Amino acid sequence: MKQAQRIAAGSIAIGLAVLALKLAAWWLTGSAALFSDAAESVVNVAASAAAFVALRLAARPPDADHPYGHDKAEFFAAVIEGVLIVVAALVILQHAWQAVQNPAPIAAPFQGMALNAAAGALNLAWGLFLLRSARRLRSPALAADARHLLSDVVTSVGVIAGLSLAVATGIWWLDPLLAAATALYILGSGSMVIRASVGGLMDEAPAAEIVARIRALVGEHAEGAIEAHDLRTRHAGRLTFLEFHLVVPALMTVADAHAICDRIEAALKAEMEGLVITIHIEPEGKAKHHGVLVL
Repeated sequence: MKQAQRIAAGSIAIGLAVLALKLAAWWLTGSAALFSDAAESVVNVAASAAAFVALRLAARPPDADHPYGHDKAEFFAAVIEGVLIVVAALVILQHAWQAVQNPAPIAAPFQGMALNAAAGALNLAWGLFLLRSARRLRSPALAADARHLLSDVVTSVGVIAGLSLAVATGIWWLDPLLAAATALYILGSGSMVIRASVGGLMDEAPAAEIVARIRALVGEHAEGAIEAHDLRTRHAGRLTFLEFHLVVPALMTVADAHAICDRIEAALKAEMEGLVITIHIEPEGKAKHHGVLVL
């Protein structure tokens, strides 16, 4: 988790550098489209700071008040980022509307686009690094930050292409129109970030293929038991909580039943990181024989 915190701190530094480049591009040109790109970078910096704080909280061990740990703090950071993206989109739309009412030629367009392109390249490199790190560390906060940065790259490419068209044709109202289109794209990106984060806060289950693999592993390594039922899973940051009832023969000793549980847990943890497993042992009279994993 300390590695994730260092990466989040790096995101703040990269975000500030990108923001400086994009603000310089907007200051040179006065372009509404470049303003929209800079406004999104303000969100990037704020979101990276929120991710850093969340990762520090998530790294805390379980305590009396939070016996399951603090990993869900990462989902709060991702929700905050999604809300900030939506706010940025509304600010951009307001600026674009003002630019439509008072259209003006773009000053120093080529210098501004060059600065914006440099910022986009920096975002692309760091966004890809973040995405790989998020998958390796199972971090929702870093994943949300990566998705936002990569969507920012798409925005920058669109802004530069649109500005090139506006400069080539002299149709300056294309500039605020492009800013409005950028705002709508950012709005969609923010909605997806919020959706993914709310799923985690609502204890959403892992993907169907992961649940199917868990069921298969339980079935393969529960020799001696009768069945497993009421299998439930949920995500909490980098952790996945799994619980189920394991039915064993009525005369089986506690030691033998415990050995089966140990075998199942070892098989699951060998293949899947971040699993927290709870198994409830039941006698064969509790077997359900319907809609269950029969071993």
